[in-house]
Amino acid sequence: MTRADDHEMVVLDTLKRAVAQALERKRRLGQYAVLWRNGRAVCIGPDAPPMRDPYCAETARVPGGVVESGKDD
Repeated sequence: MTRADDHEMVVLDTLKRAVAQALERKRRLGQYAVLWRNGRAVCIGPDAPPMRDPYCAETARVPGGVVESGKDD
């Protein structure tokens, strides 16, 4: 690996760690998070917005669960 590759790996690892810490904090506080999965925004968490929220299109509120669009309940 070159020095540039090493630097990129350190930056990527730092970003991954920061995101994991932010998501864990939101989970502990009971807040929802918006993630990008399968080309769509997905709301996860116990207080996720109800369906048709402009920031979480076509998601449903499922307490304590992961909500993904297109899932039949």
